[in-house]
Amino acid sequence: MSKLYLRYIDMLYGVCLKYLNDNENAKDAALDIFQEIISKVQKHEVMNFKGWIYQVAKNHCLMKIRSEKKFSKASVDISLVQSEEILHLNGELDKEENFKNLHFCLGQLVSEQKKVVELFYLEKKCYNEIVEITGIDWNKVRSFIQNGRRNLKICMDKQSNR
Repeated sequence: MSKLYLRYIDMLYGVCLKYLNDNENAKDAALDIFQEIISKVQKHEVMNFKGWIYQVAKNHCLMKIRSEKKFSKASVDISLVQSEEILHLNGELDKEENFKNLHFCLGQLVSEQKKVVELFYLEKKCYNEIVEITGIDWNKVRSFIQNGRRNLKICMDKQSNR
């Protein structure tokens, strides 16, 4: 492998420099490509190694260029951005509202359903512990949790749309 490295690293660097137009990026890409080639050469039957390695290098560089274009930077007028304090306060108000809605919706559940949901989600009890605490059948516990979660979601959606 070291013979291949010594023989082709300059060519890889040259191809990368041609496409990436940056010395450091070209060096990094050439090393990345050589590592890529080590795994790819075992999977492919290569008749013309020099042509194949050139094509792998070209494709690698083009993919690198494409991925950098996807994440182009945009300038932002700082005066148009809300301050962090306002965003933090809005988040706290939303949490408070959600908590109130959750408390209200828990009160709307059937008593057994409410008890099982509170034990499972708020007190972090497992199904077997809930069975021991409540004396409710394991399958009913599972059913109460599933139905309670669904009923809570429906109620919370209604509350948030008000």
